Amino acid sequence: YQRRVHGNPAQAKHARMEQDDHFVVALTGVIESAEVPGLSRLYCRYQISHGPDWKIIQGLEEGITQISNTSQERRQTVWNFPLELTFRSTNPFGWPQIVLSVYGFDSLSRDIVVGYGSIHIPLAPGRYERKVRLFAPVAAQLMQRVGGWIFGARPEFIDPLFVSRGEGRDVTRVSSNGVVVLNFNVVTRNLSELGYSEGADHFES
Repeated sequence: YQRRVHGNPAQAKHARMEQDDHFVVALTGVIESAEVPGLSRLYCRYQISHGPDWKIIQGLEEGITQISNTSQERRQTVWNFPLELTFRSTNPFGWPQIVLSVYGFDSLSRDIVVGYGSIHIPLAPGRYERKVRLFAPVAAQLMQRVGGWIFGARPEFIDPLFVSRGEGRDVTRVSSNGVVVLNFNVVTRNLSELGYSEGADHFES
């Protein structure tokens, strides 16, 4: 990310100061595949959750993959859906997370929620493979679960970004339901210049 300025030295100095007061985090890679038992066709929606000081300067804040069939040999659904995102911020608070919502189809070809998951973008530059565990909300009462199965209305979150926040997670009943595999590269700029460490990544998927 560069900004060219034509004019007097004062303007050039001001532009350099503007560039030096923020850092940049860039990610390129793919939402590679999913392993979900019991379903043969899946698609995935991604969204980005971040703090108020963060801004996406390149790439889309959300997207959706194609519908792919599950390989009978490997029991794996492959998307290889590209991710290209560049962020700018002056504050590491609210470090970006990728939020995944995976959907499939029941026996009547109705869309159903398979599971949700989220992962922080790693703190350190490098190449990563991450397996994101999926979980789905579970109805509190037996009759609700039976009704959801009959009418194809499984419980789901009103806002999928809920899974990237801490509030209310501890009282939500969920079940585990597979994993999504991501492969990506991370590049940072100006973190060390602003006094932030670029050490080993400590976020867990």
